[in-house]
Amino acid sequence: MSRNRIYLCLAHMSEVGLEQKYIKEAFDTNWVVPLGPNVNGFEKDLEDFVNEIPHQVRNDGTTLIAASEPQSLAKRVVALSAGTAAVHLALIACGVKPGDEVCVQSFTFCASSHPITYLGATPVFIDSEKDTWNMDPELLEEAIKDRIVKTGKKPKAIVPVALYGMPYNVDKIMAIANKYDIPVVEDAAEGFGSRWKGRVLGTFGKYGVLSFNGNKMITTSGGGALVTANEDEWREIMMYATQYRESYPYYQHEKIGFNYRMSNICAGIGRGQMTIVNDHIAHHKHVQKMYEELLKDVKGVHVHAQPNTGEYDSNYWLCTITIDPKVKIKGQENAYKTIVTGAVGGAAGVIHAASSAVTDCQPNDNVEALRVFMDAAGIEARPVWKPMHKQPVYKNCPAYVNGVSEAIFKIGMCLPAGPYVSDDDVKYIVEKIKEAIV
Repeated sequence: MSRNRIYLCLAHMSEVGLEQKYIKEAFDTNWVVPLGPNVNGFEKDLEDFVNEIPHQVRNDGTTLIAASEPQSLAKRVVALSAGTAAVHLALIACGVKPGDEVCVQSFTFCASSHPITYLGATPVFIDSEKDTWNMDPELLEEAIKDRIVKTGKKPKAIVPVALYGMPYNVDKIMAIANKYDIPVVEDAAEGFGSRWKGRVLGTFGKYGVLSFNGNKMITTSGGGALVTANEDEWREIMMYATQYRESYPYYQHEKIGFNYRMSNICAGIGRGQMTIVNDHIAHHKHVQKMYEELLKDVKGVHVHAQPNTGEYDSNYWLCTITIDPKVKIKGQENAYKTIVTGAVGGAAGVIHAASSAVTDCQPNDNVEALRVFMDAAGIEARPVWKPMHKQPVYKNCPAYVNGVSEAIFKIGMCLPAGPYVSDDDVKYIVEKIKEAIV
């Protein structure tokens, strides 16, 4: 029986088609510009979502924290064209300028660090802790102290990342940030709906970054948002996102702004998606539990899971595994023998033709062999992100490393987890992993 290809995380619309309803309203009323009722409505939906502080319950059922009365964080949200735009505007609002430095997690996608370079600043890469794979607080403080000694000034911002939805250690990172009076830009692009002690990621720092790319927890086709702390910061970000136009009857610009607002069409998709966001989060967590159960007895394959301490509540945007180097995979002898000529899996965009099949930092042969095996079986699986401090474009940037992210990159793999991934699909994926092992 033929089987449809299983992708990591495909966009999934609401069953009642609310996305199309809001889009139709935009066309019917001719609101097809980067403002309008859908943009306003989507921002309001996002604000309601991020400002909620529910009870947090441990895995054993006991309450960790409980609000005695309903609370409101009063965060404001600006809907933007991309999560990358949100990082960019947040750094501008933090005062990042040419010659400055910004501490950023190394184990991440390039959108966390590229906007630092847009501003003429330098990324200072911070390696990961073993349990979460996210920014190591001890290394962060070591880096801050060392940069002050070497440059005479402290970094202008700190950018932790919720890798694959896993919360970073908010308490420790915020304590260090407050100690040195450095603003935090939370990159929760992969962590929409993930929580720390019951509170939504992106609401702890000075700014929070969200993403609604086609493969995220919810989608607006392309798009993102910036969470701000108060009304004044919201207004400033809004100005920067709309070319920073002054209040004259003609266009007058006293600061450089950007065309970063979200389309009213895309926001219509977002409004429909917000009605099913909790369903999506619940599904990803369900798939994670299935992988944990079905792979627990497979020797040499380990499912990465959140620390069982109560503070962490990951959305498990993607489920990840690690594969011991000694595990042998069918076809492993052919790994990295030929140059990849096109985008792998669901990767989008135009890629530059590689000159070699290998680099000085790549996944182990068995990981690549498993990727190829799964691809042939109709399953999209991908290596985890290559650490930014090992990217050629960042070879001259300061990096404070402990070997964790490089080690995980060599043995890590992402497995499908999106709303279209059924229980039967998960069982099939696990069967193929077992079949691939020699």
